[in-house]
Amino acid sequence: MKVTVGVSGGVAAYKAAELVRALQAKALDVHVVMTETATRFVQPLTFAALTGHKVITGLWGAEDSEPNVDSAIEHIAEAQSTDILVVAPATADLLARFAYGLANDFLTTMYLATPAPVVVAPAMNSEMWAHPATQANLRILADRNVRIVPPGVGDLACGMVGPGRLAETEIIVQAVLEQLDRRVSAPRRDLAGETLLVTAGGTREAIDPVRYLGNRSSGKMGYAVAEAAVARGARVVLVSAITPLAPPPGVEFVQVTSSEEMRKAVLDRLPEASIVIKAAAVSDYRPKSPAAQKIKRHEAIQLELEPTADILAEVAATRHPGTLVVGFAAETEDHLQHGRDKLLRKGADALVLNDVARPGVGFDSDRNAATFLTRHTAIELPEMSKRDLADRILDEVRALRRPASIVDETSPAGIVSRHER
Repeated sequence: MKVTVGVSGGVAAYKAAELVRALQAKALDVHVVMTETATRFVQPLTFAALTGHKVITGLWGAEDSEPNVDSAIEHIAEAQSTDILVVAPATADLLARFAYGLANDFLTTMYLATPAPVVVAPAMNSEMWAHPATQANLRILADRNVRIVPPGVGDLACGMVGPGRLAETEIIVQAVLEQLDRRVSAPRRDLAGETLLVTAGGTREAIDPVRYLGNRSSGKMGYAVAEAAVARGARVVLVSAITPLAPPPGVEFVQVTSSEEMRKAVLDRLPEASIVIKAAAVSDYRPKSPAAQKIKRHEAIQLELEPTADILAEVAATRHPGTLVVGFAAETEDHLQHGRDKLLRKGADALVLNDVARPGVGFDSDRNAATFLTRHTAIELPEMSKRDLADRILDEVRALRRPASIVDETSPAGIVSRHER
């Protein structure tokens, strides 16, 4: 399959060479398009040598030649023939031009002309990434089904440390492969007619006006579930705590901050839901009396905490008959026993259990592994991307609509354990 790598003018442009090699290692035919600014960071000859193909740097051929109509037609053919366009790095300027349909060079023209799926991997200064204009442009692109690979956190060329670093090559490659898989696979619409209420992210509980208690949840798993459900025909209401992620296109988005705000939003939309998937990491405790003013630095302070509402248990107890409720649980030890106890205690139909003590999966990662627990089964879902895992979870949720499996009464507690097929 043919992949076009778009390279825009940022310091991270040199990393695109590594991306080209990684995509070629997946037996993909890689072509490269560069903006004029990108050629100031990396010479086109580098990519021509790597790919064996001519590198497109402008709409009209070489800058020192007369405008060439044949060249322009050739470029449009590039847009029509590629199977996917992946832009890495994507600068703030390029994202803005994509969002507003500006076409003043070949790469932006190709974005408008190609029917192929598009993946963008932004890289920029932390302040530029966080700016409301950039975030608004990302939301526009997400609404148009552009796959956004969020930047990582680390040392930046400007000397700052924070979000804005180009995502790791393997993460970008995984996003490309997932988009290609979906393009060649027949789309499933097996959730048409369902309304999914999905929660995501980690809640924040105020200590004072500037500090809060929180957790390491990135929201990626819940967002992946929401994205997968929309792709399979469901109506999706996504109730999300604060994350840097752009809401998946097609969802009804509800932004919250604290556990109590999430509780109210979930209960408000619960009557509409046929399936509830509680992927959010909700704080178990909150400060009993948040300070009205910023607490000054002292040698030591004491915080009196009180438990927050148990949203999963409340949803399971107050849902309409026929509504499926699936919770998530993160455990670090005896995860199967703790997960089973939680499932029975909460009254949910199933629990997605993450062993977060495992390195490389779970919080802050683009990959995950889980056990899908019901009262009588423990289904192992091996490590994979969170987007692929989202589809596996939805497969098991759909299976709950079918007649219950026969229980092996000889196994402990009647649990049937099987591995992902």
